[in-house]
Amino acid sequence: MMETPLPELEAILLVGGQGTRLRPLTLGTPKPLLPTAGVPFLAHQLARARSFGVRRIVFATSYRAEMFSEAFGDGSAFGLSLEYMTEETPLGTGGAIRNAADALTCGPDAPVLVLNGDILSGHDIGDQVARHTARQAAVTLHLTEVEDPSRFGCVPTDEDGRVTAFLEKTPNPVTNRINAGCYVFTRSVIDTIPAGEVVSVERETFPGLIEDGALVLGYADASYWLDVGTPGAFVQGSRDLVLGRLASPALPGPTGDLLALPGAVVDAGAKVDGGSVVGARAVVEAGAQVSGSVLGDDCVIRAGASVTDSVVGIGARIEPGAVLRDVVVGDGAVVGPGNELLAGSRVWPGIVLPECAIRFSSDR
Repeated sequence: MMETPLPELEAILLVGGQGTRLRPLTLGTPKPLLPTAGVPFLAHQLARARSFGVRRIVFATSYRAEMFSEAFGDGSAFGLSLEYMTEETPLGTGGAIRNAADALTCGPDAPVLVLNGDILSGHDIGDQVARHTARQAAVTLHLTEVEDPSRFGCVPTDEDGRVTAFLEKTPNPVTNRINAGCYVFTRSVIDTIPAGEVVSVERETFPGLIEDGALVLGYADASYWLDVGTPGAFVQGSRDLVLGRLASPALPGPTGDLLALPGAVVDAGAKVDGGSVVGARAVVEAGAQVSGSVLGDDCVIRAGASVTDSVVGIGARIEPGAVLRDVVVGDGAVVGPGNELLAGSRVWPGIVLPECAIRFSSDR
């Protein structure tokens, strides 16, 4: 896809959620900072935003807010200027946007890009902003099509692209076109959101604008899009970045079947493929098989173990003969020899599953 360059643009990045669906990965780390294709997830979003001409981003933080500034500092490593605005209590999507807007420097008629911190997207941000500006819209929403729209905000539009309704997670969707989580607001519209109050853009702001006759546009396309809010989707996102299904300037190596970080040791007799990441100083022994998985720093996959479409946390050990498929293993956990974990299993940090334990299908 050809990218549309932008004049200097400010953005708000929503990163306040706790990521409960991704536990135990998010017990100590916010979801947007989880290692994804070798770098913190947000590094991919920051690099893409920079590629479209964004130069200044305000982080809307809440859960473990200090970790974001520790990870990204002033943004100079990305060619960006970063600011951090923290909610003392969660304010919802609209409240978070309004709170972060206090750090914006642009005028009332300027477009402001708003990104969700748990979305991977390959759409043309520059074209979305250009259409918003040309139509002088109040808000322009990125829309994508999915097989099951009932899990998302359903967004019907007319023939001119005007959004006619915003139906948040309705059981009977009228279209499979959904809210993809990237918005362009006119700055003055953000200023109409009540300050210091809990507000949902999905349930209050967008429906209210539509009811008042404001121009809310849909920017629909069929490019790569993924909500990484579940363990399966998180693994898929990392895998797709490593394989090159979604280009990212932040990928710390060439695309391919395997991304090995500094100090990783993959024995010549091991099989590692499918867009897997082998973390720094991690070890994959001879005879082990790893496919489409994320292996954390300092973890060990012993000979004869099989890990497929799974996450293995920092310092965890998967012993000989263990079989993991669609599994999350927390930091420092041990899966003993001969265990086979059923899809959906989650092994909490520090848990030790002894040799030949029964199969687990529930959280541990």
